[in-house]
Amino acid sequence: MAIMLVRAPSPGLSDAIRDINASQGLRCSSLLKKRASARRWMLCSLKYACLGIEPGEAGRRSAVYSSLAVNPAGEAVISSEQKVYDVVLKQAALLKRQLRTQTPPLLDVRPQDLEIPRNGLKEAYNRCGEICEEYAKTFYLGTLLMTEERRRAIWAIYVWCRRTDELVDGPNANYITPTALDRWEKRLEDLFAGRPYDMLDAALSDTISRFPIDIQPFRDMIEGMRSDLRKARYKNFDELYMYCYYVAGTVGLMSVPVMGIAPESKATTESVYNAALALGIANQLTNILRDVGEDARRGRIYLPQDELAQEGLSDEDIFNGVVTNRWRNFMKKQIKRARMFFEEAERGVTELSQASRWPVWASLLLYRQILDEIEANDYNNFTKRAYVGKGKKLLALPVAYGKSLLMPCSLRNSQT
Repeated sequence: MAIMLVRAPSPGLSDAIRDINASQGLRCSSLLKKRASARRWMLCSLKYACLGIEPGEAGRRSAVYSSLAVNPAGEAVISSEQKVYDVVLKQAALLKRQLRTQTPPLLDVRPQDLEIPRNGLKEAYNRCGEICEEYAKTFYLGTLLMTEERRRAIWAIYVWCRRTDELVDGPNANYITPTALDRWEKRLEDLFAGRPYDMLDAALSDTISRFPIDIQPFRDMIEGMRSDLRKARYKNFDELYMYCYYVAGTVGLMSVPVMGIAPESKATTESVYNAALALGIANQLTNILRDVGEDARRGRIYLPQDELAQEGLSDEDIFNGVVTNRWRNFMKKQIKRARMFFEEAERGVTELSQASRWPVWASLLLYRQILDEIEANDYNNFTKRAYVGKGKKLLALPVAYGKSLLMPCSLRNSQT
């Protein structure tokens, strides 16, 4: 069994660990090291992430980041969660530095080499908005409440992410090679240097000149596309977590500088980025659970192999597509994990600039309802696609809007 050294943010955690899978004996064991920052190191198995609960806050989960894994040879290796957390810290530092100076981040990086016609950037942003409206209508409606500059920037990020995803999931996916992705990454670098290839690139190039957006999450998303070319199985959740970060968690890190943090928020910049990351992970886990049958027909299984084995399931069971009690038990645990990430994300959404919250809340509520639909289908995600009907989508919009008006969690907590 893989053993993890887990860094937990709250003191007194030894009295507050919850066991997600008590029937399999998953427990956090000994406390190894206490740090001055009140973080602690513990030994923990990697079957599931441990959940920390703040003392005095029954049922409220706090983020726990696995840090070091010990491989069968006894060698310590950096876990996926720690690698991603290091990226989070870098992104948060960039944003804090820009907020301190209150100056545009990349004044010298403007679309240069592409010959842009008069009103060309405006037309490019409008086209990004049309694409967003076509493929993510609910999210698009939410962006209309944002300021024009932020709204256009989010559209530009969305379009770049969609174009990147289409490379491996679109109609020409069978013709995409690692070399093609290398060229796409070189094009990204040119875009960040102010040398966009086309008008849609020009919109993003202009966006990064206005906001403290770092290239790393964009590069990491391309790395996720490379994973899809070379990898069709994931040994454990540590591997799957990294994949989810690459293809979806990165979107949250790209978006926070544009969304902005509420001026009255008392949350740390790192915690807001962590929540954005959690939402991306939650969304991708939900995608995976919704699309099990569809992915299996393409020869792909985006589920932790060790956890399938623990339930007595194999690849053959996935390809056969028969719902059994073993499958139901497995799915219940996977859905529970996804909901944990959604809960972590909820607290961070309230810390965003108020005008930016509605589209994020709408996305969160609608994606989380997909998990409800999987349950309603009796966990048959082999032949039934779980989806949220138009009526439920419409009902979610006013709920999301109401939540967007709430005071930041950090402010509410400081007043109690």
